[in-house]
Amino acid sequence: MRADELDPDLAAAIDEIESLGLPAWSDLSVAAARDLEDDLFSGPPEPPVAEVRDLAFDGPHGEVPVRVYRPEPALDAADGEPSRALVHFHGGGWTLGTLDSVDGICRELADRADAVVVSVDYRLAPEHPFPVPVDEATAAVGWVAEAADSLGVDPARTGVSGTSAGGALAVAASLRAREFDEPPTPAGQFLLYPIAGHDFETDSYGANADGPLLTRADMRWFYDQYLRSPVDAANPYAVPLRAAHLGDLPPATVVTAGFDPLRDDGAALAERFGREGTAVEHRHYPAMAHGFCSLADRVPTAEAALSAVAEDVRERL
Repeated sequence: MRADELDPDLAAAIDEIESLGLPAWSDLSVAAARDLEDDLFSGPPEPPVAEVRDLAFDGPHGEVPVRVYRPEPALDAADGEPSRALVHFHGGGWTLGTLDSVDGICRELADRADAVVVSVDYRLAPEHPFPVPVDEATAAVGWVAEAADSLGVDPARTGVSGTSAGGALAVAASLRAREFDEPPTPAGQFLLYPIAGHDFETDSYGANADGPLLTRADMRWFYDQYLRSPVDAANPYAVPLRAAHLGDLPPATVVTAGFDPLRDDGAALAERFGREGTAVEHRHYPAMAHGFCSLADRVPTAEAALSAVAEDVRERL
């Protein structure tokens, strides 16, 4: 499941990042990690989309900011047939991440999938540990359905997407919809290198303990911020692979990368989806590393992977 070597284009991009001499996330305070993330992920708004709006809704823990991306086809159809939509949850180990840090991939998804993308700025740990991010992710799906007319979207064609920790939130929202029939069940799940387990001794954690881009120590640190106690690690809304049953969920796309500590968890999630009755497309990239789709402008394999996910969105929504 892992290539002998990193993809050369990705390796060049990683070498450039590592040449900056940046500390590991796990070696920083939360405040310092957030400052570093702001510096790393600030950049021009690319690619262009027809419309971007910053809105907010009243969530269970207060106001939740969202950013709505509308591509040209969706804008043209605003007065006619409502558009497909994605409710997107950023990564960052539930501790990092902002609307700005995920701006690029949201624009890419909106543009490539002809979908309205609603990016959710959920509250972060450790100030707001589990289950607060799950509560707000679930509420966001409900809000998009309630605001469908004003957003110009079709609730029946609205899915959830997420990268890394955001993938875990997307699955949690789907699990809650199945268990409690509220909010409306998403029409699809699009999960890019999701966090799915809490076992740091898998083969992929061992092979990729030192990264690149994400390490085993980083993941332990993120979970330390997110979970209130070890008991939370048994909760399927925090750790999707803890769910007793992963069938009867929306059709899923799961993207995994060979050089990612999370690889085996994502593969196990995809395998259980298929075995337990959830339609799934597992897209594995043996020479890629965690977060690689964010480098689609520099790495052809990442560009192809993002296009494949967008095609899945078009087909399912």
